[in-house]
Amino acid sequence: MIQNTFNIAGGVARNPLVRLAAPITATISAGEHIAIVGPNGGGKSLFVDTLIGKYPLREGTLQYDFSPSVTQTVYDNVKYIAFRDTYGAADANYYYQQRWNAHDQDEAPDVRETLGEVKDEQLKQELFELFRIEPMLDKKIILLSSGELRKFQLAKTLLTAPRVLIMDNPFIGLDAPTRELLFSLLDRLTKMSSVQIILVLSMLDDIPSFITHVIPVDKMTVYPKMEREAYLEAFRSRDAAVSFDELQQRIIDLPYDGNNYDSDEVVKLNKVSIRYDDRTILKELDWTVRRGEKWALSGENGAGKSTLLSLVCADNPQSYACDISLFGRKRGTGESIWEIKKHIGYVSPEMHRAYLKNLPAIEIVASGLHDSIGLYKRPQPEQMAICEWWMNIFGIAELKDKPFLQLSSGEQRLALLARAFVKDPELLILDEPASGLDPRARVEMKEILKRLQSMGKTVVISSHILPELAEMCTEVGIINQGKLAAQGTVQDIMRQLTQKRIIYVRPLAEVSKTVEILREMPAVKEITENTSDLEFVFDGNEEMLAEILKHLVESGIGIVSFREKEGNLEEIFMQVTGGAGV
Repeated sequence: MIQNTFNIAGGVARNPLVRLAAPITATISAGEHIAIVGPNGGGKSLFVDTLIGKYPLREGTLQYDFSPSVTQTVYDNVKYIAFRDTYGAADANYYYQQRWNAHDQDEAPDVRETLGEVKDEQLKQELFELFRIEPMLDKKIILLSSGELRKFQLAKTLLTAPRVLIMDNPFIGLDAPTRELLFSLLDRLTKMSSVQIILVLSMLDDIPSFITHVIPVDKMTVYPKMEREAYLEAFRSRDAAVSFDELQQRIIDLPYDGNNYDSDEVVKLNKVSIRYDDRTILKELDWTVRRGEKWALSGENGAGKSTLLSLVCADNPQSYACDISLFGRKRGTGESIWEIKKHIGYVSPEMHRAYLKNLPAIEIVASGLHDSIGLYKRPQPEQMAICEWWMNIFGIAELKDKPFLQLSSGEQRLALLARAFVKDPELLILDEPASGLDPRARVEMKEILKRLQSMGKTVVISSHILPELAEMCTEVGIINQGKLAAQGTVQDIMRQLTQKRIIYVRPLAEVSKTVEILREMPAVKEITENTSDLEFVFDGNEEMLAEILKHLVESGIGIVSFREKEGNLEEIFMQVTGGAGV
């Protein structure tokens, strides 16, 4: 007989505010590991909340079988981590700036206290090694970076050895090595214990191989369970083509208030150091961002990315103790925080957790006009029209009157992105902007950023989704051990790391003759013959490289392709950081 851990048949919630569009019928059997997937606002979280009995049913039945567990209650058997509540949103007065002041608060608990007593020492050791918990034990919880906090919360929950573990977007905010390690750990857990894993995911590429089945949720409807491979095949076959021509024109046509600055240097940090007690976050860091550049910032969890961005935005209390210039004007020469913020659009995970007041979504967007949490100044009608315009750009205009806390976490993120754009800022700082967004929303965000390039905007993006960073940005900065260990274009950094330029040439024929010609060129070193390409190390300038190609062509060699080896951001990251998560 099949054991169904969860069995809901024709379930309809009593409360109409949390009721899905159609009755829920779904079974999750013992031994199945489930991914619940769908677009932002599609109803994924409501489905999970209904499944675990958070919302009583008006119609239908909901049954559990947690065998071999002694008790059959959800409380004893199910652990649900919703990372939108990472900082424990019980404190409605929490504001992200408190994080930077937290080192003055002696009463804040540390990691060791919060972990409590652990019974399974072997599992504890594995988890501590995986997430590198040991160095974090004496740190205040509130001082943990977003990624460190994620790891702590995962470790704490896994130590309870639940019968069912439900995780809402567990991989966002983790650096690539740690994501892979978490994949591996969860895979091991499924094999070595009776724990059943349910993941709530927005990103298709986050469906790990240990997942057996997928439950799609879209348009507030729960669809039939599918085997993982069948779902992936169906997803790949969809027509993903989206036209952004109209979007491009609308952004170009947006009225511009002409707040350009004359300075070519938008951000300049000179030997900036930040310490919290005996912990060094940034160490004599130098960084210059020029007008129109698109910067990608990456680094291991806890490397200091969010701290660096908080300094630029003046949210960090140590901002004025550092040598920082913005728009060619040195910090501390008379400008107020609000004068700085007027020209900066900013979104971050910390900000996401700051908005706990249940205001209409459009008022949250409008608060970006004055960089406040709430509305202390009523916007003009034309300003509210611009707010609605940006909500429309991000596909959430129909949610403008909906209370912010009733939006899904992905919809909240889109509202905060609209908030960052709403005042037409000179500098956009986006800290993990794609976290929790579904594939379409991520594509739309990338397209919006591309369209803004033609408007001369300066953009800084911090993210762990390295392929997307490489696609969206022109400059890369990788933070390691408190410094920008590598910065420049991907190609430049690759050359710095390898001390070599690799050139691929594919002749139409006459491979031997091509090799002979290349050997005659003084800048050509270490020729290697591969299956289809010849590969050589090049030691010279651009004119010499052009001369090599010209000489080959003039010698009668037909050239199919002649290209330099492209840099790979993941490879660079691994080389610079040593490939281990923190």
